[in-house]
Amino acid sequence: MTAPVSDHALEVVNLKKTFGGLTVTQNVSLTVRPGERRLIIGPNGAGKTTLFNQISGDLRPNSGAVRLFGADITYLPPYKRAHCGLARTYQIITLFASDTLEHNVTLGLLGLRKTRWQMWLPLSFYHDLASEARKILDAVGLLHLAAYPVSEIAYGEKRRAELAMALAQRPRVLLLDEPLAGLSNTERLTVKTLIASIPRETTLIMIEHDMDTALDLAETVTLLDYGRVIVDGERDAVIADPRTREVYLGG
Repeated sequence: MTAPVSDHALEVVNLKKTFGGLTVTQNVSLTVRPGERRLIIGPNGAGKTTLFNQISGDLRPNSGAVRLFGADITYLPPYKRAHCGLARTYQIITLFASDTLEHNVTLGLLGLRKTRWQMWLPLSFYHDLASEARKILDAVGLLHLAAYPVSEIAYGEKRRAELAMALAQRPRVLLLDEPLAGLSNTERLTVKTLIASIPRETTLIMIEHDMDTALDLAETVTLLDYGRVIVDGERDAVIADPRTREVYLGG
């Protein structure tokens, strides 16, 4: 059987999700090109994270479809989407607090292995993965903290560690849910530089409220409000659109 062929890294087609009679995404459609840097914006409650949750498989839509490089992944569980090349970070950090940074990233690498993980074997058995984990930590500037438990590192370092976890999955499409949230100005600059350095082989889609920083990274922008796409297109055109000023920029 021939693999699907698509000019798009990600296609979202008429996604709709309801909770208790409330519709939180209303026939959302968007297409993202390979290597694109897409920013998703909108006021609180616009449905941005709910959209990410449907793309990543954390929520199943009531209707619509999600396609990754032409393959329909709408009903795949999150771990199978990871095997297809989709990774994400979360608003709330999801690291294993009592484990070391190296252990966390090694677990991320283990999740991509097609062979079954033998739980009774120590992680040290997977020495090749530990070496790869240290390379990834070095890339985000955290190698010196590899042996530290997550609970003992600073918040900004945890944000970088979560980015390392996502990059460990070697994603073709990476969803970043407010990666700059809660960071100091210095930490934001560090994380922004890390995001900007991610190779074009990885398509980036980001939710972020720090507009000044996020717009520097974005090429295209999608504005959501009440679960609907209001404006979608090239960055400068979306920001100049009067609907963007009305809905999001307070103009």
